[in-house]
Amino acid sequence: MTDPASRPKDGAETGDGLVAPVTTEAQSVKVSRAGRNLPAAVSVGASLGAAVIITLFVVPKWSFVVLATACVCVGVWELCRALEAGGFNVPVVPSLVGCVSMVAAAYVGGGQALTVCFALTCLAILVWRVADGVTGAARDVMGGAVVAAYPSLLASFSSLLLAPSDGSWRLFTYVALTVASDIGGYAVGVLAGRHPLAPTISPKKSWEGFAGSVVACMIVGAVCVHFPLHGSWWVGALVGAVAAVAATAGDLIESTIKRDLGIKDMSNILPGHGGLMDRLDSLVMTAPVVWALLVVLVPVGGG
Repeated sequence: MTDPASRPKDGAETGDGLVAPVTTEAQSVKVSRAGRNLPAAVSVGASLGAAVIITLFVVPKWSFVVLATACVCVGVWELCRALEAGGFNVPVVPSLVGCVSMVAAAYVGGGQALTVCFALTCLAILVWRVADGVTGAARDVMGGAVVAAYPSLLASFSSLLLAPSDGSWRLFTYVALTVASDIGGYAVGVLAGRHPLAPTISPKKSWEGFAGSVVACMIVGAVCVHFPLHGSWWVGALVGAVAAVAATAGDLIESTIKRDLGIKDMSNILPGHGGLMDRLDSLVMTAPVVWALLVVLVPVGGG
């Protein structure tokens, strides 16, 4: 999709064909076997985790909606910027306005309000882009619809998780499951990864790492659903197993997008992680899955 001549000239291609910035020996940083700057990744991850816990349990829980909106808006901007490198011209303003509207509407008005805001966002992207001219408009509008759905629509399910009376714990469970998937998959993949899961999409992912994600999520799910949400432990294990599949799928989907666009990370604003969208990829896919399973299997207030 991307013309190699349009790629940054101050970078070099990695072994898998992605563009990475050129670094001198003095600038190089020790990275883990999985390709991360582990100390930076841990510190950034811990900071984000602390922010989530504070907004859920220390300050009014609507503050999480503010935090989530800010993060997803950055993700939207990163995705629009990445698509631009692939020749798309996605309208940024209606995409950002739609993101704010969807995340807030889902918390205040529920699923119906979210559906209406999503439809209006797609319409606004269509009108905004056509006003700039019809050449390439169909392609750009389709790109805008992807941005409106991923990440904005999917991330808005976090607001639906948060809305009930026990929403703080429901949302904590969702975040804990996604983090468990990442940590379990990373740890087992580094230590025992031998068989590639999707070598043409993400060469470092392995079936062993995926198994580690599933086991870690089942344990975390059983604990979180049984204790704070007062549900059955086996329900939590089931939710955890499905969440691991969704989180892994989210990671692979974003890897596919980046590989198609010829970029390594959505941006470099988070040391050790890349861009915010590189952290949101699993979260946005897991949110609707965990929300749906908890709505069906774990009544609000337990019991």
